[in-house]
Amino acid sequence: MREQINPIIRLDYPDPDVIRVEDTYYMVTTTMHFMPGCEILRSYDLVHWEHASYVYDRLDSTLGQRLEGNAHIYGKGMWAASLRYHRGVFYTCFVANDTGKTYLYRAQDIHGPWKKQYMEGFYHDASLLFDEEKVYIAFGNKEIRILELNEDLSGPKEGGFDRIVVRDEGNSVLGYEGTHFYKINGRYYLFFIHSLKERWRRVEACFAADTLEGEFRGGDILNDDRGYCDSGAAQGGIVDTPDGKWYAVLFQDYGASGRIPVLVPADWEEGYPVFGKEGKIPEAFEVPKGRAGYTYRSLTDSDDFKCREGFMNAAEDRKTISEAFDTYGFKSCWQINHEPVLSLIHNDCEKGLLGITTGKLCENIVQAQNIFTQRMHFPECSGSVTVDGSGLLEGDYAGISVFAGCYGFVALTKREGKYYVVMRERCLEEESREIERVCIPVEISTVRFMVSTDFDRMKDEARFYYKSGSEFVRIGPEKKLYFRLDHFSGCRIGLFTYASREIGGTAQFSDFVYGYGAENG
Repeated sequence: MREQINPIIRLDYPDPDVIRVEDTYYMVTTTMHFMPGCEILRSYDLVHWEHASYVYDRLDSTLGQRLEGNAHIYGKGMWAASLRYHRGVFYTCFVANDTGKTYLYRAQDIHGPWKKQYMEGFYHDASLLFDEEKVYIAFGNKEIRILELNEDLSGPKEGGFDRIVVRDEGNSVLGYEGTHFYKINGRYYLFFIHSLKERWRRVEACFAADTLEGEFRGGDILNDDRGYCDSGAAQGGIVDTPDGKWYAVLFQDYGASGRIPVLVPADWEEGYPVFGKEGKIPEAFEVPKGRAGYTYRSLTDSDDFKCREGFMNAAEDRKTISEAFDTYGFKSCWQINHEPVLSLIHNDCEKGLLGITTGKLCENIVQAQNIFTQRMHFPECSGSVTVDGSGLLEGDYAGISVFAGCYGFVALTKREGKYYVVMRERCLEEESREIERVCIPVEISTVRFMVSTDFDRMKDEARFYYKSGSEFVRIGPEKKLYFRLDHFSGCRIGLFTYASREIGGTAQFSDFVYGYGAENG
């Protein structure tokens, strides 16, 4: 069937790697500082995707990963994982840029349990290759190296293969990285992302050799922005279908909404890959048929925070409770901004209340623990939630945010025993502090809030609202949003509580509604 399908996921899922096991495709992407981490998605047609599992709930529980004091891992954490399936075992390998370590997890089932081990060395944007009885890892930036690993994959094999195979000479913008390493029909292939040398633009490259000792030859194979803002699509895995067709899953920059996956048809000419048609990603092309009648669970969702008892789609036994509620017992669409303090999170399932209690003093929202986040949908989306602030203490804030390095939020706060609705933000010009734009006194301690965003053509703006009577009232100015390296992730909806004066205050959140238009609260 030919159809217009890109982007395949309108959410921030960068650095994809994809594999197929029988008729099922799995994708792993970068999750940075968010926990649980290393999310794996599942598809039967390469177009529609749903959550399958998280590899870890916690990584190393460092001070930064726990957001202790002023320590944090924003813009660090895990990224660019390699996903492989070999002789009945799933493997995923990645580095964490806060710890400087390389991690390898393995499991016999995609749902786990995943066994963790460290690998000796630090392998930037690494890719694993199982080649008969040997295992290799390819990695690097500008200089791409291939190393042979020892039998238990704990580090380099003594006296084993070790060679720099490709260099991106003279590229001061972005040299070859994002390696994906394959052996296909007896030949070895290395796929990379890099930039044009004369200006910033992501481009996909590929090099191939008949043997590991031979010369890897190749160059750029895709330089296309799909007509979107001069934003090139590159970096990702390739995969074949059961009937022998090939596709690549790459990502493309979509401004403040993040780095979004796209699907590219691939072919082979004289043993060399050809992406797209005549150097371009076609608007419409044939895709795998998938499973007839299968219904995918959404990667973003509304939440009434009610009980999970009785949850099961009897017609689809793969849709288990563990898949649907994989975030510390909450819906899998949620991730926490860092490792959570679970003792400060309370879920009253019968009443449908999510309670977040403050456990540290904060100068701003990015220091707050236990922020519940979901990715924001391109080209526009909204989120609304009711906040009961009757348990807040002096100087507490509780509300909903467009969460990023330069964020904005609308919240309830308590000052001298009275309640106020505020809109606050952090700007490029004032990165060191949080600025309050509007403060409105209210006579009630329970308020419904909404945020909405417009990412189309990189407009990247957010608006904030609170409900007065039956209508939402706009509060504060439009907030300009950015994708920046300080968080290195797309903007997210964030439900939060933080304390500025004393700890122990609590806010209760209920009836969260995720909207796919700009204002659907």
